[in-house]
Amino acid sequence: MPERDADLLVVGAGPAGVAAAVMASSLRMRTVVVEAERPGEKLRSIGSLENVPGAWKTGPALAEALAADLAQHEASGRVRTVSGRAAAVAGYADRAEVVLEDGTVLAAGAVVVATGVTTLAAGDVDWIEAPDAGWLPPLWRADPADLADRRVAVLGADRPLGTWLRAHPDAQVHLDVFHVAAEQYKTDEVADDPRVRLDLVDGIRIAAVPNGLRVTASHPHGGEHVFVVDTVLTNMGSRPAALAGLEVGADGYCPPEMQHPRVLVAGDLKGARMQRIAVAMGDGSRAALAPYYQAQAVSV
Repeated sequence: MPERDADLLVVGAGPAGVAAAVMASSLRMRTVVVEAERPGEKLRSIGSLENVPGAWKTGPALAEALAADLAQHEASGRVRTVSGRAAAVAGYADRAEVVLEDGTVLAAGAVVVATGVTTLAAGDVDWIEAPDAGWLPPLWRADPADLADRRVAVLGADRPLGTWLRAHPDAQVHLDVFHVAAEQYKTDEVADDPRVRLDLVDGIRIAAVPNGLRVTASHPHGGEHVFVVDTVLTNMGSRPAALAGLEVGADGYCPPEMQHPRVLVAGDLKGARMQRIAVAMGDGSRAALAPYYQAQAVSV
């Protein structure tokens, strides 16, 4: 049997990944966490938390708490963090492996993959054409001070829009939010905010012009609306950050039942309905328990 680096590998140090590592450590499992950035990196741009137990008010506060939890278990000697980006995962009869981009191979009895989701870009959806507009930044990373006194178009009405507005209640901004019919139900929470103008479209074209970006909005009832804005931000949702070696369903997510028995997926990566921080944390803990109980059953 190849030498194992740990009892459990955890890929990703977001809410699900840290929860898995903490649970594994508490069960005296030797754990290696692979993370390309800081623990809780995506949380650090979430300005307002409303549905996470523990009285956390902001994403950065929760991110620091997760980092502290991980550091505490690292100090115990049961958790080790490897700085690197995972490229692939594989399960075998006697082990699970994670391959990093630099070629390093880590092996353990099982792996929990908690790589979550990544923000959709304009080129990822069929209702936006922006071939020469360059990279369009996501709304959830925007600083309201940079948007003051500017005409801003937001592509998509995904729920980060409401979170961003609640996180910056005094921001002096006006957002023209363009969305398709599939997102209509998500607009209720922002419909009464005077800083938002909602516009139902079936297509958007964006082109760079000397004084900004030209937006051409096509409406379901016919006709087009053409205007120039200073800034275009994206807010269309996300897609799974699946590693090579994972089995992917028709929707791009990674159902647990499709994976090798030694490869467990946790949190956002499992499905769109998992995309809540508290849900991801519980699911990460659950994933770490599976190989623990399996090992106990084998040893009895």
